[in-house]
Amino acid sequence: MSTPIVSVEQITKSYNGTSPVLSNITFDIQPGEVIALLGKSGCGKSTLLNCIGGFEETDSGRVRLDGQQVITPSKRCVMLMQNYGLLPWRSVQKNVELGIEGSGLTKQAITERAQHYLQMVGLHDRASSLPSELSGGMQQRVAIARALAIQPEVILMDEPFGALDTFTRYYLQNELLQIQQREKMTIILVTHDIDEAIYLADRIFIMKPNPGEIHKEISLKMSKPRDRSDSDFQHYRELIFNEFHFTNMKSPIEFNI
Repeated sequence: MSTPIVSVEQITKSYNGTSPVLSNITFDIQPGEVIALLGKSGCGKSTLLNCIGGFEETDSGRVRLDGQQVITPSKRCVMLMQNYGLLPWRSVQKNVELGIEGSGLTKQAITERAQHYLQMVGLHDRASSLPSELSGGMQQRVAIARALAIQPEVILMDEPFGALDTFTRYYLQNELLQIQQREKMTIILVTHDIDEAIYLADRIFIMKPNPGEIHKEISLKMSKPRDRSDSDFQHYRELIFNEFHFTNMKSPIEFNI
């Protein structure tokens, strides 16, 4: 097995001396893996993602990215969030270029790289549009193109499709899967959506709250792309759903199932 791209080593995190939000979290992620962090609100998924990205300090333990300890955020590991984060006064092209401005690339190289990733997400014909002229799904595709243009080692996704309608979400899941397989990206995805986790992930870490811990790891032995109506898909769906009952989570209806 290759050297892990991400190593999380016994991290604990609390706020202002309160009870731990995260407790003794340990796992490794291999290059090119898609990992889903799945659990109900309040179990520390987003906090864990922020610790991995260097956006929050841990109380103890450490995170390593390609062997180097993560102290602060860097362009080696970028965050993609639900709210897109696009600048409304900049065109689609200029929003994608934003992450690589000041990178030392020539102006032409920056333009060409942005165009390449806009082509990849199917928005090359909307390069001159403003974000307000795009649908929510298109805006998220711009955000994906901007993240890809940085060419990070790891992309962190905090419920990136949570605000979208079902059909747009399915479409973008397909797009993301195709891009991930082509680019061999490593992705860590926070989601409440059981089906989304099964569709995209190679492994699912089910988290439980109070304090946030990895309750169970599930490796998905299915080829991609996956058929949501397939019996194997339904097997994992039932397995995961039963895990939430097993951990005494009284409100499984909170999850998108």
